[in-house]
Amino acid sequence: MPSPSRPVDARVPAARRVVFVDGVRTPFGRARKDGLYAHTRADDLAVKTVRELLRRHPGLPPERVDDVALAATTQQGDQGLTLGRTVAMLAGLPPTVPGFAIDRMCAGAMTAVTTTAAAIGVGAQDVTFAGGVEHMGHHPMGFDADPNPRFLAERLVAADALNMGVTAENLHDRFPHLTRERADAYGVASQEKYAAALASGRIEPDLVPVALRDPEHGWGLATADEPPRPGTTVEAIAGLPTPFRPGGRVTAGTSAPLTDGAASCLLAAEEVADELGLPVRMRLVSFAYAGVEPEVMGLGPVPATHKALDRAGLTIDDIGLFEINEAFAVQVLSFLDAFGIADDDPRVNPYGGAIAVGHPLASSGVRLMTQLARQFDEHPEVRYGLTTMCVGLGQGGTVIWENPRYDAEEAAR
Repeated sequence: MPSPSRPVDARVPAARRVVFVDGVRTPFGRARKDGLYAHTRADDLAVKTVRELLRRHPGLPPERVDDVALAATTQQGDQGLTLGRTVAMLAGLPPTVPGFAIDRMCAGAMTAVTTTAAAIGVGAQDVTFAGGVEHMGHHPMGFDADPNPRFLAERLVAADALNMGVTAENLHDRFPHLTRERADAYGVASQEKYAAALASGRIEPDLVPVALRDPEHGWGLATADEPPRPGTTVEAIAGLPTPFRPGGRVTAGTSAPLTDGAASCLLAAEEVADELGLPVRMRLVSFAYAGVEPEVMGLGPVPATHKALDRAGLTIDDIGLFEINEAFAVQVLSFLDAFGIADDDPRVNPYGGAIAVGHPLASSGVRLMTQLARQFDEHPEVRYGLTTMCVGLGQGGTVIWENPRYDAEEAAR
């Protein structure tokens, strides 16, 4: 049979610029029986973020949304049933808008962003919602998981590689200069920076209030983050126990607390954002994911950042703002040392980080992006910033962004 003719005029679209229009998140709650969201569904948290983005941007016709990507690390119960599609329907988007669920553990929302951004970049989509949710109170990390016995039988990973706290202790072992004293100081600084950002009005604008219903106490409203511990001092955490190892160095004061929460963002092709009158808060420059030994998963952001910088033709010196997920203080310190950045560099996590505000696993990537976008607003002298995080089972992810309000004259002053 003759071969079917190939169209000679098939359109191959040029890569398009992808922009971050806006991002929001719920207040974060502690994952416990008396936490903010003990009686709130995970999918309802995600719905609140998508509805808030629609409310903030009435110029976006809902039917113009091409896809909804929602991440969760534990995809079951109220975090199951193809979150992107169910959240799209519950948020009131037209039935023509599809959606899907995604999982890269802690980098779930980050991967939702880069996956749909790639589709926008090649012209397959114009506008997407991307985000993540994690209700660790309902779904503890690793709950009901069944790791393949070959992992240990064939020594593919260390026996303790699935315990994130132990992997943090392993970083202390591998790099003895990453002392507990440095980690304690970093953990306290995170709390202090978050408290300062909150007091100066830099946190609340990105939050969407969530209605609460408690069977015993009735209705309420979540308007603020629950995990932060203002007033934390080095002296106060110096005596904390080390739950992951007797005589270890990782404590509750240098770890992100178990957290419930959701975050979502709106992405678009830059020309479509212009057409619809949507703001452009950041431009995506490059992204990369990388793998490392699972037992030292906290090192993942280092090779991921090298790859993202190389793909962008940039160096670490070009980066003016860093949003690094603080799964553990030692993980951030290992990144800073790898790139010759001081522990107290003001470019790093200016609003504090997950040690203070919490880390609802799959949602944290968009929290980092939303905070970076606000920092770009404040710093026209900064052209490039990055968001980066370590990921369970030995991975890292990094996204590099450009500030659309960059002012070369301001930078030269």
